Amino acid sequence: MSGRESKRRKSEHYSGLMPAKGWPQRNLKMLRQHVVPGLFRKRQGETKALTRDELKSEDVRVTWIGHSGFFVEIGQRSVVIDPNWAKWLGFLKRIREPGLHLHELPEVDLVLVSHAHHDHMHKKSLKILQASGGVIVPTGSATLVKKLGFPAVHEMQCWDQLDFDGLSVIHTPAMHWGARFIHDTHRDYGGYIVKAGGRTVYHCGDSAYFPGFEEIGKRHDIDVALMPIGAYDAPSGRDVHMNPEEAVRAFIELGAKTLIPMHYGTFPLGNEPIDEPVRRLLAEAERLGVAECVVVPMEGESVIC
Repeated sequence: MSGRESKRRKSEHYSGLMPAKGWPQRNLKMLRQHVVPGLFRKRQGETKALTRDELKSEDVRVTWIGHSGFFVEIGQRSVVIDPNWAKWLGFLKRIREPGLHLHELPEVDLVLVSHAHHDHMHKKSLKILQASGGVIVPTGSATLVKKLGFPAVHEMQCWDQLDFDGLSVIHTPAMHWGARFIHDTHRDYGGYIVKAGGRTVYHCGDSAYFPGFEEIGKRHDIDVALMPIGAYDAPSGRDVHMNPEEAVRAFIELGAKTLIPMHYGTFPLGNEPIDEPVRRLLAEAERLGVAECVVVPMEGESVIC
């Protein structure tokens, strides 16, 4: 593969980098109403001890770490997705404590990272985690994690599948962008389907709403969908994150059985009020008749499906 080909973004659905008109005013609002006040507020929530009652082979247990991070167990198989225990993202202060203690997590089968953004790929967290099968990243991001101590680094393109010890992982498309800085737009992004024991969990990664959710649902019978619902009022004005109503629409198009929200309430990344995403999610789920499918755990709380 040539250097030019290796630096070419493979994902089809791309949000772009250019901010929309009015971005200086939106960024000023962000600083005044969210970033600066947050510096002086005490972090909320608590970090809980991990409880690991034995699961039946057909059970799925999902524990929210915070932001987009989850500890997912399917029977005896386990993965950690987008782990981030950072107390700060640059000058952005974490609003709520991580739900679990990083050093208490057991060795898992695989660690999955949806893309290279700092709120999803936190190197200090990744360096501590132990995964017998290594770490999975989208195409173009292997160089970012190869020195973090994992026994293997797997790069995946959309619809690639990796099988490991009774566990299958499929990389799914998303509408987003993958640059860790600005110049490295060749890095891909997406979500993951995780299968084991006849059960399926879908982690959306970061995504704006796009028509691809129906295709993902056609290909896979999804039990649990982990869907982003926050940071939709982006200071850049770009369409990079779903709002709660779009998340419910995507969930319905996926044909999934249970929706667990993520990507809200942990870091100040959008101009929406901190409590708005969940309120709008529940209202829309009620309006569309799927309220019984939505489960909203606290950080560190486990949901068994």
